[in-house]
Amino acid sequence: MTRIAAVHGVLAPHRHTQSEITDMVARVCLPEGADRRVLDRLHRSAKVRSRHMTLPLEQYERLDGFGAANDAFIAGATELGARAVRGALHAAGLPATDVDLLVFTSVTGIATPSIDARLAGRLGLRTDVRRLPLFGLGCAGGAAGLARVHDYLLGRPDQVAVLLSVELCSLTFQRRDASMANLIATALFGDGAAAVVVRGADRPAPVPGPTIVDTRSRLYPDTERIMGWDIGSSGFQVVLDASVPDVVRGHLAADVEAFLSEHGLKTKDVAAWVCHPGGPKVLDAVTEALELPDGALDVTWRHLADVGNLSSSSVLHVLRDTLAERRPPPGTPGLLLAMGPGFCCELVLLRW
Repeated sequence: MTRIAAVHGVLAPHRHTQSEITDMVARVCLPEGADRRVLDRLHRSAKVRSRHMTLPLEQYERLDGFGAANDAFIAGATELGARAVRGALHAAGLPATDVDLLVFTSVTGIATPSIDARLAGRLGLRTDVRRLPLFGLGCAGGAAGLARVHDYLLGRPDQVAVLLSVELCSLTFQRRDASMANLIATALFGDGAAAVVVRGADRPAPVPGPTIVDTRSRLYPDTERIMGWDIGSSGFQVVLDASVPDVVRGHLAADVEAFLSEHGLKTKDVAAWVCHPGGPKVLDAVTEALELPDGALDVTWRHLADVGNLSSSSVLHVLRDTLAERRPPPGTPGLLLAMGPGFCCELVLLRW
C-alpha cells in the first residue's frame, strides 16, 4: 500500500464575502437594470459565506476575453502551485529532488508548456522527473489524481509522487451571461490549490499518514451533458444540469457498497468520509444515498461555507482538514470520494 505523507492547501489572495461577490456578479453578468432577485436567491442558497479569488473584484469587470483570463490563470496557477508543493514537501520532510513523479490536475485553464513543466525548475525538481498533466476531470480530479498516483507507486514502491491541483474557477465566470448555470457557478466556486505527497510502500515514512488501500472509477452512461464545459470564444461556459443530485441518488450507494464489500466492509464501518463539496443539493443527495449519520460530512460542509467549491482542489482540502482535526483511530477505514464531468465518480479507500 502507498502512504500519504503530507497534504497542503493554499487559497487565492483576495478574500471576499458572498454578498460582495454577488454584487460583482450582478454588475458583470446581468443586463443593465435587470431584476437580480433570482441571482440573490441562488447565492444565498449556496450556503457559502466567503470565497478567495485570484484577482481583485474590480478587475473581473475589465477582464476581456478568453486570452486575458487564461493569461491570469497561468500566472496565478504557477504562483499558487509553487506554494502548495513547497508546503507539502516541507510537511513531509522531503527535498524537491526526491520527487519522482509530478501529477498536475486542473480544469480552469490551459497551458503549453503545462503548469507542471513551468514549476519544475522553480521548485528545484530533478530534470528527469516524470510529469503527468491531467485536464477534463473537473471536480473529480483531486480524487482521480490521487488514484493515479497510487497506481504508479504500486509499480514503483521505492519512489515519491506529488499530486498538485490548482483551480482558479473565478476566471471562468462568463461576463454578460445570465444563464442559470452561470449564476449557480458564480454562487459556488472559488480559487485555490492543494498538493499531496505520497510515498511508495518501500519508502520509509517518518511521519505516519493514511495508506491508500484501493481505488475505483465509475462512468455513468448517457450523462455527458449534465456537467462540463462548452468552449467558445469567451472561454469555458459551464454546463450544469439540475439532474446531478438525482444521478447521485441513483448510482452512488450501489457503487460505494460494492467497492467496500470487496474489502469486507460496509458503509457503517467507514470512520471518516472525505467528500467533495459539490454544493448543498449534492451533499444532501450523498447523505441520503449512503444513509450517513449526522455529522459525517461536517468537515465538507464547513469547507463549502468557508471557501466555496474549489473544484478538484476541494476534496484535498477536506482531506487535509480531516487529518488535522478529526484523525480517526489507527487502522480504521476512510473513504475519499468526488464526482465530476463524464458524469463520473472516483472512490479512494484509505486506512488511517
